[in-house]
Amino acid sequence: MPIDSSEAYDLSRLQDRAAQLVEAAQRAGADASDVMVAASRSSGVEVRNGEVEETQSAENNAFALRVFMGQKVASVSANAAGDADELAARAVAMARVSPDDPFSGLAQQEHLAKSFPELDLFDGAAVTFDQMQSLALACEEAALAVPGVTKSSGASFGRSLGGSVLATSDGFIGSYRGSRYSLSVSAVAGDGEAMQTDYDFDSRRHFGDLRNAASIGTLAGERAAKSLNPRQVETQQADIVFEPRMARSLLGHLAGATNGSAIVRKTSFLAGQLNQAIFQDHVNIVDQPDIVRGAGSRPFDAEGVAPSALNLVENGVLNHWLLDSASARELELATNGRANRSGSRTVPGTTNLTLLPGPFETASMIAGVERGIYVTQLIGQGVSLVSGDYSRGVSGFWIENGELTFPVSEVTIAGNLTQMFAALEVGNDLEYTGSVNAPTVVVRGMTIAGT
Repeated sequence: MPIDSSEAYDLSRLQDRAAQLVEAAQRAGADASDVMVAASRSSGVEVRNGEVEETQSAENNAFALRVFMGQKVASVSANAAGDADELAARAVAMARVSPDDPFSGLAQQEHLAKSFPELDLFDGAAVTFDQMQSLALACEEAALAVPGVTKSSGASFGRSLGGSVLATSDGFIGSYRGSRYSLSVSAVAGDGEAMQTDYDFDSRRHFGDLRNAASIGTLAGERAAKSLNPRQVETQQADIVFEPRMARSLLGHLAGATNGSAIVRKTSFLAGQLNQAIFQDHVNIVDQPDIVRGAGSRPFDAEGVAPSALNLVENGVLNHWLLDSASARELELATNGRANRSGSRTVPGTTNLTLLPGPFETASMIAGVERGIYVTQLIGQGVSLVSGDYSRGVSGFWIENGELTFPVSEVTIAGNLTQMFAALEVGNDLEYTGSVNAPTVVVRGMTIAGT
């Protein structure tokens, strides 16, 4: 039977409850307050070697009431059944004894969303556990059918329905629904110490947009099988090609370094670089909250601010920090609607962050590499956003005279993000697959630490 009906996931009851909590906070003596509700229903199936390992189903409505008393702020969490006046009194009592935060407070009213665009983020398709199981098994079966693949590390199908509600004492109230469907598999090639593992997955807002299960499984199996019998290479300077999956990680580092919280703490290697060229002039990076069915799309942020598209990097120049109201006040700027809730505060983040296609044909970029590595997996977390120092283990394929030759592993690449960004060359093979998207990129002249 279906997990739940195909009827819309109704947030009106939660919206009413959020408004009640705001009113209770004002009665308790708060100068200002807001309530964020995160509602979710999730279900899923995991399979391994043709058998169901686990099924999951959960439902949760999490309320977070935040109150402001002068320059003091506190937040408490509860479920829908909690007593509103008791919760509000507890939050106000906590705020009275909290330290001053001169930059806290609600977003200015002129920045709040006045209308909510239809972004088509919700699909309540009725998917049964039997359908989930069939898709996960088909994905795994396709991976196991690839020559060289010896076993599966498991396949899974997941579904999540829910939404967000925000109500503030300034009169803002809004909500939006969202859904997510995902299918993934991890394949193992070879045996014993020679085993190699790789994966593929897809995640979409709408069930019908998911890639075919067999194509996901086949690609995971092929990636694992191609990685068999890897070699090491000598320590040297060489070019590094990041496939799109791995190029996204560089965007993640950029997002962390342009986060307003990092800028005010002076913990970013990009501090002082606003309006400066940090990439070559063909590099353009945008953050777009209004992509229809976008993985990171939303009609308003965690403060009710209407976010607009940001040309974060335009023709190589860094144009913006990612800002919520608190970081914007401290930097004497205006919020750009990138707030996410974190306890009693908000922190900036991205929505749909994309490195736009560059002028280089991807195959030609690889053909132009005399020696280097085509990176298909990154290992470890050796990146400092304070200094920009970069050191990560990688697996992939050795490039010799523009040709992918043999698999490589147990290799470390190193550099500094300042120089890496400045040397970045961008391919033209962009595909939108999630909330962070990038085409193939090349970074020239990195250090390879091998044998």
